[in-house]
Amino acid sequence: MLRLRRLFATAGAVAIGVAMAAALAGCASTVSLEPAVAANDPACAAVTVHLPASVAGESRRWTDAQATGAWGDPASVILTCGLTPPGPTTLPCTPVAGVDWIIDDTDAPRYRVTTFGRVPAVQIYLDNDVVSSAEVLDTLSRIVAALPTDGAVCTDTADTTAAPSP
Repeated sequence: MLRLRRLFATAGAVAIGVAMAAALAGCASTVSLEPAVAANDPACAAVTVHLPASVAGESRRWTDAQATGAWGDPASVILTCGLTPPGPTTLPCTPVAGVDWIIDDTDAPRYRVTTFGRVPAVQIYLDNDVVSSAEVLDTLSRIVAALPTDGAVCTDTADTTAAPSP
């Protein structure tokens, strides 16, 4: 009988410990995101498994959507993999660590940057008031560089608007 009481006491302590751990884990808020159309692409899995614990000094947070990542509280960097690659654009495009990024500064200081020439595409939203865009892109480009390329590369608009030579 004593052995049975000890077993129940131990099981009860374990159950309470598990319940407390679950309650404490609930304190860390999850970032609610929508997955991209091709979030289940194996190339996105190869990206998301290598996402770092911190970006530009911001700690990683849990997300509730496949092929996504978020850093900061509130989230100042959000990554989504699995987008349809963008076509030609007049937005600025710049290479960082071997990855071409289209930069949309419409909502500056919050920027949307999207890979160009990668399949599937990755999009990052970042708040430049909180994090350095250069540091974010340098860190994440090294991971995103693993995505296959489709041969498209950034071009300077001066290259496409130059007058033909006589």
